Amino acid sequence: MTLPWRSRAARSLYSALLVLAQPLYLLRLWWRGRAEPLYREAIGERLGHYRDAPSSGWLWLHAVSLGETRAAAALIVALRERRPGLRLLLTHSTATGRAAGQELLREGDRQTWLPFDTPGAVKRFLAQFSPAIGVLMETEVWPNLLPAAQARGVPLVLANARLSERSRRRGERFDAILRPAVEALSLALAQSEADAQRLRSAGAPEVRVCGNLKYDLAPDATLLARGQAWRAALARPVLLFAVSREGEEAPLLGAWTRVRRTLASPPLLVIVPRHPQRFDEVAALMRASGLTLARRSDWGELPGAAALAADAWLGDSMREMPLYYGLAQVALLGGSFAPLGGQNLIEAAACGCPVVMGPHTFNFAEAAELAGAAGAATRVEGIEAGLAQALALLADAQRLAEASQRSRAFAAEHRGAAARMAAQVDALWTEVQTRVPSPS
Repeated sequence: MTLPWRSRAARSLYSALLVLAQPLYLLRLWWRGRAEPLYREAIGERLGHYRDAPSSGWLWLHAVSLGETRAAAALIVALRERRPGLRLLLTHSTATGRAAGQELLREGDRQTWLPFDTPGAVKRFLAQFSPAIGVLMETEVWPNLLPAAQARGVPLVLANARLSERSRRRGERFDAILRPAVEALSLALAQSEADAQRLRSAGAPEVRVCGNLKYDLAPDATLLARGQAWRAALARPVLLFAVSREGEEAPLLGAWTRVRRTLASPPLLVIVPRHPQRFDEVAALMRASGLTLARRSDWGELPGAAALAADAWLGDSMREMPLYYGLAQVALLGGSFAPLGGQNLIEAAACGCPVVMGPHTFNFAEAAELAGAAGAATRVEGIEAGLAQALALLADAQRLAEASQRSRAFAAEHRGAAARMAAQVDALWTEVQTRVPSPS
């Protein structure tokens, strides 16, 4: 592929800046490793350096972080059903993604960090693994990695692909560098027709709508049952602030302090922050607001008497969201009360937990719209309105039961994306294999 001079110049500048920034980024990883030690493991892989011999034939799947890795689980299961002997190369960029990905591996699979997007690191990564096909989850478009893979003849699929209107507008400013990367995709499997249209306008040559993989995720039944048992032990309503983000907890706690004084029997407030490095910060905010606090990390199977009597709980554990959704009767959706795009509400629906969401859901626009239309979610303009809506729902047992039922029905209605995407990936892989002459 011959690039126009603007694209060549833009990529050269981008690559030079990445190389110069590499030492700072490595220091940042080491710093983050204080709270999340996994960031300090196998740092050489970030530069494309490996200890074992080169290999080939992998199905390479990149899931940047926890959400993408969990969504990829359903796709991996569907792909293994079609190709029982596939060898999975699973890459990540974050510690939470890598930790979750370990459960998806089978004998013969491999897990590694995705290298920095510098020309040298990308070249070493592709030479080391020589993937048969690459599957990138959701939004992972890298200006050096994708064209380099295309040049080596590796077909690339952007699975569960999404592109918000906001992201598309921002991306237009960097079209000279991003468009050649998007054009390097063999196939984009979009979550919605709106995503598909934006992906085509960004340069994707072949786009098909397959739905959202997150609908295919079945909540962990053990965790869900445990949360429901804890709620029964509490014998009071439970309000969850699910997957909260920086800048959202303080306004919530301020509004909660004012509202709580007016309630004869306040619900238990449970806050589950999105990022584990913020657990202590959020705990301090909760205590500073005058709440007696219990932290999930302080007990195992069952909360003690002090936790059951506390005003609030901090959900400072990882990969236990079904537990928290089983515990709660209604959830405020994190990331939607600040201009952050919202978090995934599909898991809450699958657990039967109705959602109250703020105005900012552009990262999950279609799911938010569909959930609202199905009665599984309610949109409000701000945190105080969100609290009022959640408390009104908690006070109306019949309405709450109906909302819970509608949530489960909404999640069930949209399943099937994993099978559709696996069929598309498998067909592309088969097509590529038939093009390669068999060794004589």
